[in-house]
Amino acid sequence: MDTTQTLNWQHFKDALLQNPSLDLQFQYAENKWVDASYHITEIKQAPIVSVDCGGVMNNWTEIIVQLWEPSEKQQERAMKVRKALSIIEIVEKKLPLDGSGIVKIEFGNSQFDTRQMYPGNIQVVGENLIVDLQPDFTQCKAIERGGSCGTDEKGDECCSTTEKPKVELKTLAVVADCCTPGSGCC
Repeated sequence: MDTTQTLNWQHFKDALLQNPSLDLQFQYAENKWVDASYHITEIKQAPIVSVDCGGVMNNWTEIIVQLWEPSEKQQERAMKVRKALSIIEIVEKKLPLDGSGIVKIEFGNSQFDTRQMYPGNIQVVGENLIVDLQPDFTQCKAIERGGSCGTDEKGDECCSTTEKPKVELKTLAVVADCCTPGSGCC
């Protein structure tokens, strides 16, 4: 299953449901694997509401699966997919997860700063279901809508929806006796 675009929760869960007897492995960089002793410590559902640089409101939901590596290796083989599904079942009994939510895997260890990554290619290799994690990225939604970001001379093409008001500065006449010691104004 190639998921070069963001993967929603239902498709991610379906990939797990199709392979319950396999070992669930996560690759976070080239030839770097989450240790087989990992735990799924929590699953978070995060509704995101934002306003982009063009003044457009956006909203979406993220489903974040947090992985943790214990400091001591506890086992040689990764958890079975069915174990991950049992954790998902426990979570979904208390928190119904949005099937269209964007899946992110949160992971870090002593050699890899904690970050949220997208599940990329998910494939069966031998007795393993391997989830290849891809880095998260930033983007400009104005560009995605067909606009541009900061390419005009003023650098604010996408960052403003209305013309900025002009501010006029006026010099005020100074009264000589105002606010001098003993004038009584203060």
